[in-house]
Amino acid sequence: MMSSSGGAGSNRMSASCLVAETVWKDIESTHKVNDDQLWTLHFLFGKNFEGATRIVDQRGVSKISAHPSGRFIFQVRGESRRKEQYLCFAENFCACYSFFYDVVNRREQLCCKHQLAARLAASLGSYAEVKVSDEELALLLSTI
Repeated sequence: MMSSSGGAGSNRMSASCLVAETVWKDIESTHKVNDDQLWTLHFLFGKNFEGATRIVDQRGVSKISAHPSGRFIFQVRGESRRKEQYLCFAENFCACYSFFYDVVNRREQLCCKHQLAARLAASLGSYAEVKVSDEELALLLSTI
């Protein structure tokens, strides 16, 4: 969550984060999404949410889980023709350009579409499961 030192925009972002978190928890509890939840998430995230739903619909999210620690990261396929794969933590990081430009630098978005796709897929239980060793996950994370 963003600090309140950034003025009125930051307060709006904080309220948006709280609303989004409530919706995510509701979806996680049922593994289903209804029209009101879709509308709310679209209102909060706009075109990024549209992209996220396309990615989830195309089965573009994998959860990479390490054994024995249980640590995990999501790998999300991009929408461009190149079909890049982005590593991301759904709630606070993505390796894509948009995350650094729109979310971190300009603070115009709460998160990128890859983070949203990971969160939506996780909430619905709609992702491919990939099991790796802790060492393999560490090696993968070292590429970020």
